[in-house]
Amino acid sequence: MKELVKNILADGKIEASEVEELRKAIMADGEVDKEEAKALFQLNNEAKEKCPEFKDLFVESIKSYILADGKIDDEETKFLKEQISSDGEVDENEKALLEALAAEVDLPEELADMID
Repeated sequence: MKELVKNILADGKIEASEVEELRKAIMADGEVDKEEAKALFQLNNEAKEKCPEFKDLFVESIKSYILADGKIDDEETKFLKEQISSDGEVDENEKALLEALAAEVDLPEELADMID
């Protein structure tokens, strides 16, 4: 995964073909793990240009990781806060993720505050 992320970030853009590579790598074992979720946040924060397909993969994959047990626990709340605030802003993809999570479960207040 690290090599794939490095290759994608080499030109600063995430293209649709790269999103498909990511999707295959992430879903190879049928589930999203913490390292894969971190890699998606890294791509989201560091890529200068992102194709629309990346937003869908970002939201779907991280939502799947966070809601694997049907709720957002304290550790997952901490993880999301750290990842979302790591670059100092809540961008469009991160807002979409928080809104998608809020549509399924009650968001902890500190995450809900990040949507506004």
